[in-house]
Amino acid sequence: MRSVPREASDAEVARERAAALREELARLDHAYHTLDQPLVSDAAYDGLFRELQAIEEADPTLQTADSPTLRVGGAARSDLPTVEHDVPMRSLGNAFDDAGIVAFDRRVSEGLGATAPVAYAVELKFDGLAVTLRYEDGLLTRAATRGDGSVGEDVTPNARTIASIPLRLRGDRPPALLDVRGEVLMFHADFDAI
Repeated sequence: MRSVPREASDAEVARERAAALREELARLDHAYHTLDQPLVSDAAYDGLFRELQAIEEADPTLQTADSPTLRVGGAARSDLPTVEHDVPMRSLGNAFDDAGIVAFDRRVSEGLGATAPVAYAVELKFDGLAVTLRYEDGLLTRAATRGDGSVGEDVTPNARTIASIPLRLRGDRPPALLDVRGEVLMFHADFDAI
């Protein structure tokens, strides 16, 4: 008697696809972060990442402890002092098409309770090192990397060497506490000069 091949259930297909995506994303992460040899475009990577996110959101039991969707940044280095972020530093979301931009605008408008169109300032995205700068009474007191989103590295001495980072805020009445988040980057020409 011949056995008839059984069709995989939707749950099995989702489990297999999630495992394949995790494996592929780990391979791409290693090539990009460790070997400095990206294998696909950022848009292609983000598409795979979003697909895995959607699968895990639809069935949270498919999210494994090593899923790249759980990683915000890297773990803090053990040779640097650590900083626990008062407010977690999350990654920014991406939009690659008109539908993504319209959805972003809708979320912003709804979140603000806006009754008129929201105005935006738009600039190029630079891929650098996410940092937070803390100013107390106008004085730079701490710079920290994103790390894993909750705990980062204290890089204050390094940040103080960057001429474009003010060591003291201008003005007569700076806020008692101000955290500024942004990207530290180096242009190719500057890197080549070094």
